[in-house]
Amino acid sequence: MGDSPTLAADALLDLVFPLWQFVIGALVLVTLVVSVSRLVRRGPSRMGGAMLLAGSAVIGVALIGYLVQLL
Repeated sequence: MGDSPTLAADALLDLVFPLWQFVIGALVLVTLVVSVSRLVRRGPSRMGGAMLLAGSAVIGVALIGYLVQLL
C-alpha cells in the first residue's frame, strides 16, 4: 500500500518519456533544416562554418537528450 505513489510516478514518467524523444528528434530536424538553408544561401565558401554549426548543434542536442535520459 505504501509504494503505490512511486509506481504511479514511474508509470507517468514512462508515458511522458516518448514525448521527450519526439521533441529531441524535432529539434534535430529543425537544426538540420536551418543549417542546410544557411549553407545553401551562403554558398560553398562558407561550407566549413555551416558544417561546424550543424555538427555542434547536433552534438548539443544529443548531449541534452542523454542528460534528460539520465534523470
